[in-house]
Amino acid sequence: MTRADILEAWGEYLAKSRRRSPHTVRAYVATAARLIGQDETDWGHLSRLTAGDLRRHLAGRREDGLTNTSAARELSALKAFLIFAREQAGLADMALPRIRGPRVKKGLPRPVTPDEAINLAVTVEEDAAEPWIGARDRAVLLLLYGAGMRIAEALSLTGAALPLGETLLVTGKGGKQRVVPLLPIVREGIGDYLAKSPWPCGRTDPLFRGVKGGPLSQGMVQRAMARARVGLGLPPTATPHALRHSFATHLLGAGADLRSLQELLGHASLGSTQIYTQVDAATLLDVYRNAHPRELT
Repeated sequence: MTRADILEAWGEYLAKSRRRSPHTVRAYVATAARLIGQDETDWGHLSRLTAGDLRRHLAGRREDGLTNTSAARELSALKAFLIFAREQAGLADMALPRIRGPRVKKGLPRPVTPDEAINLAVTVEEDAAEPWIGARDRAVLLLLYGAGMRIAEALSLTGAALPLGETLLVTGKGGKQRVVPLLPIVREGIGDYLAKSPWPCGRTDPLFRGVKGGPLSQGMVQRAMARARVGLGLPPTATPHALRHSFATHLLGAGADLRSLQELLGHASLGSTQIYTQVDAATLLDVYRNAHPRELT
């Protein structure tokens, strides 16, 4: 088996068996490719890699400027790859090399305010080259903030989601499905986009289209939002994913319980959702400091 065969098998396993997103597949395959290098290898050789081999590899990556967060993510991908390699070599029972990743301080999401979320959606519409593109970008941002969807989830929607009702069935990570509510402003935004779009939307067609009619890419949405946040004077943390964080933070602040929020966000564990309690507390503390600056000096 050649190096290319190994990488192809790894990518196919991630996409079909693990149902990873195209972005994750590309990242994990690239990580495996860096580990292998340009030399030919086989599953048996990969299965025999030691903790020392991985440390040397990661040390080289750190010299290239890899941060703690990226190094931890890369180590996780490498371990997953080695598990797969050992299964392919018939050595699934062999223990993985024991190596600890760098400590990563878990940062708190930085939500935007409701007004900022709406202003971002309006600004991307006004700045677009064509009216239908502006309506499209506005609809996407409203969907992220109004329904708490991941950008990949929103852009994977097809015409099968139409006609829109008060709820939408979303397929998230690992193929897990959940139902999210659709506010009237979100439904109206998508309806306005569809009315202006030059492209038809059959059941299997992508709901959100690029300029040439293909599926809209995440990069296009990210660039449109980056331009809008600069115009509005918002920080670099105001990204499409921040809109999902804002959805969760604002719901929690309005009294939503963690279990309900977990279902709406599609988190596999409650632990992933509990970070929003910290976000909400941080937001409240900021409000308190602004209102009573002398109390905390």
